[in-house]
Amino acid sequence: MKGRVNAGLIAGGLLVGLVVLAALVSFVWTPHDPTLVDAARKLQPPGDGYLLGADKFGRDTLSQLMVGARTTLYVGIVAVGIAALIGTPLGLIAGMTPRGWLSELIMRINDLVFAFPALLLAVMLGAVYGASTLTAMIAIGVATVPAFARIGRAATMQVMVTDYVLAARAAGRRRSAIAVRHVLPNIGSVLIVQASVSFAIAILAEAALSFLGFGTRPPTPSWGRMLQEAQELLFSTPRLALWPGVAIALAVLGFNLLGDGLRDYLDPKLRRAHAGR
Repeated sequence: MKGRVNAGLIAGGLLVGLVVLAALVSFVWTPHDPTLVDAARKLQPPGDGYLLGADKFGRDTLSQLMVGARTTLYVGIVAVGIAALIGTPLGLIAGMTPRGWLSELIMRINDLVFAFPALLLAVMLGAVYGASTLTAMIAIGVATVPAFARIGRAATMQVMVTDYVLAARAAGRRRSAIAVRHVLPNIGSVLIVQASVSFAIAILAEAALSFLGFGTRPPTPSWGRMLQEAQELLFSTPRLALWPGVAIALAVLGFNLLGDGLRDYLDPKLRRAHAGR
């Protein structure tokens, strides 16, 4: 039986839904062409068909935000997917053989990768292969692998000492069968929460990489590059930095609230603690 849906889960779901809706709508409609440079509309204030105004190149800010949401979600989905597909199996292996040499090797390599933040990995990959959205996705994904591996290992070790797993091992079940039948279904909720939190981190990392010039390249709209282009006009036209900044903040807040809400909703220990208050 699941716990009651809390306010954080609802608020996070609404914010995430708003970002997803903007991204989906941008595939079929935007107020204007987000890449169209119109010198006559340069720094136009909100109004006259431009709800949030235009930037220093005359491009519609709202259209750029909508397409930027698509870019942000694309990077986040791929980056978190890479991290989950690599980190989860490593965590399973390490958690099912906690005292073996393989577990020790996996976790030491994990610690080594954990020492390299996504920004540094992106700079290194960008220097070798060139800055691009693909570079950002790979860098963010690889940098997030240690989080999934650690969470997966800790959750797996808890499941491995349960009675039904001990019974399966006593019955001669293979480790692979135990992992698929008993471990994965019981650590799935933990991984879902980690994915939500990692998505928020990926959004921040992608924005930072685009701001520094190591992420999404022009003319594809990106919230981080919108901030970079607005910095020289920060005092004269602050709205150019306000809108992408608000978009990034709301997206990150939404995924963090969603992750916290899912944790409270799916974790039976937290449900019992709240019920006892």
